[in-house]
Order: sequence, then structure tokens, then C-alpha cells
Amino acid sequence: MYLKRLKDLREDHDLSQESIAKLLKISRPQYSLYETGKRDIPVDLLSILAKFYHTSIDYIVGCTDVMERYP
Repeated sequence: MYLKRLKDLREDHDLSQESIAKLLKISRPQYSLYETGKRDIPVDLLSILAKFYHTSIDYIVGCTDVMERYP
């Protein structure tokens, strides 16, 4: 489920895979592997994305449907 959320969050912010890859300091093909589920995304990159999107890792990985960050 979190793979869909990665793509949904990116598209909701009108961002390309290339721009997210630059944020994460990885290649676009490597980021694409995370979105397609061919590779697991490391926790440190999930943390960066959660901060960037102002949400929690739990939301990205599908543990909660509450998008807001924890206080």
C-alpha cells in the first residue's frame, strides 16, 4: 500500500520522480524502483519524505490513514 502512497503524494504535489530523486540524492531510476515495489525504500529516505510532505512515516507505509504529522 505504501508504494501507492509514495506515488500519490508525489503526484498530489505536482512533482516528478526526478525532483524527488534529487531531494533524496539518488537517481531517478532508483526512486522508480521504490514506487514500483521492486526495491524496499530505506527508513532514512522515508524520514526525509515524511518531513518533506509534512506527514508521518506511518501514513506513507499505510499504518494509518491520518495524514497529519504527530505532535
